[in-house]
Amino acid sequence: MTRKDARAVLMPLPPVDRAQQVTAALADYIQRSNLLPGDRLPAERELMAALAVGRSTIREVIRHFQALGVVEARKGSGTYLLKPISGATIHMPLSLETTHLRDALLKTLEVRRGIEAEAGMVAARMRSSLDLKIIEEKLNEMERVHLSKGTSGPEDLAFHLAIYDATHNPLFRQLLEQMREAFERFWEKPFDRPDFARRSFPFHRTLFNAIAAQDPEAARGETLKILAIVEEDIKEMSK
Repeated sequence: MTRKDARAVLMPLPPVDRAQQVTAALADYIQRSNLLPGDRLPAERELMAALAVGRSTIREVIRHFQALGVVEARKGSGTYLLKPISGATIHMPLSLETTHLRDALLKTLEVRRGIEAEAGMVAARMRSSLDLKIIEEKLNEMERVHLSKGTSGPEDLAFHLAIYDATHNPLFRQLLEQMREAFERFWEKPFDRPDFARRSFPFHRTLFNAIAAQDPEAARGETLKILAIVEEDIKEMSK
């Protein structure tokens, strides 16, 4: 029997709080059917028939999942799962008005500062030897590219993501990735300045050293040094 043959059966719902019930039922179905990111969800008509609800309710639920980044609708192909989900999943979507990029970046940084500093501390406490090896590999690549090109945006991100993973708390990566993704275009070339936050480069090695030494307070301190430079450059380069 294939994985798709073993999928769970969707059950009709009583006529109460339809959208909310369909949301919970579809999330539960995805989990019980062992659907993985990249798998296609049942067709709209199949969902309507199985759950005994109208097209508008199904579309409302799909739009809700799209807004959360859980599914993606592909024209002429269907709706596909992007992230694992279950009926117990807690969703915390983020939104921020970005008309004034400078102000939006500084507001985001206020929140990032607390989360990033805590992530560094938790990583220092919780990291395994394998985590440390991965962080060091990302750091070495970041340093190589930085010394070669004078900038290393993608490699810098990979280094920080490895630190978030070393916390063994998925919320650190999810929250900080969402903040970073919100300004994806900005981070490609901040203020058209390849030297943005370049002065923070040495502190990435000292942050790694603190995590390697399992020194949470030192990890916090080095993280704050990096973010202080980011804040200074946002203010200076946005004048």
